[in-house]
Amino acid sequence: MKRLLLCSIFLFSLLPLLAQKEVTVKKKDRKKDILLQTNYGDITLRLSDSTPLHRDNFIKLVKSHYYDSVLFHRVINRFMIQAGDGESKGAPAGKPLGNGKFPYTIPAEIRPGLFHERGVLAAARMGDDVNPRKESSGSQFYIVQGKVFTDAGLDSVETNRLKRKIPAELREIYKTVGGTPHLDQNYTVYGKVVKGLEVVDQIAVVETSKGPDKDRPVKDVVIIKAKLVKRKKIR
Repeated sequence: MKRLLLCSIFLFSLLPLLAQKEVTVKKKDRKKDILLQTNYGDITLRLSDSTPLHRDNFIKLVKSHYYDSVLFHRVINRFMIQAGDGESKGAPAGKPLGNGKFPYTIPAEIRPGLFHERGVLAAARMGDDVNPRKESSGSQFYIVQGKVFTDAGLDSVETNRLKRKIPAELREIYKTVGGTPHLDQNYTVYGKVVKGLEVVDQIAVVETSKGPDKDRPVKDVVIIKAKLVKRKKIR
């Protein structure tokens, strides 16, 4: 009886994953945008066709309702907002988040033309010491808020963080639009915000914890629902 109970518990724990495997990505899905409905407002994301593994994985998770009720568990003003830890759903106040296990990673799809300007969607990952191939988390992502840089600031990033030159056209974007250039070519960027950057800004400035759950918003920031929506032209 004990063995039967353990088997039942194991199968029950696999149900969400099994349900996810049944979700397929159709050609028409790739022509749609992703709407994140949060308790601070709506954010619309457009995924990049240059990163098909990340694009299709994100669509599959959205269609399987994985992100519904997930929290933005790590928020740093003038940097980024991060979500995607399944263990954040209904997590009690004060609980450290971000270390929730996920059954797979995604091979890096780091493209020179996709960089960390303000508003991009990118994949979180484990550090180089345990992840030299820079493989992405299967579920966790961040949206860049960033900041606007001066030439001197970019020079410092080149010298102290990147150890290489930032192309002139990207420097101009980081000096006008802003972003987080020190992350370039280290994390996979696979989309961008096409509507709702003001919501990203609102989330980025919420009060966050200084305790063991460092950078977690004191008041939960929730993805109420994530869904595919009809793509509209960018104005």
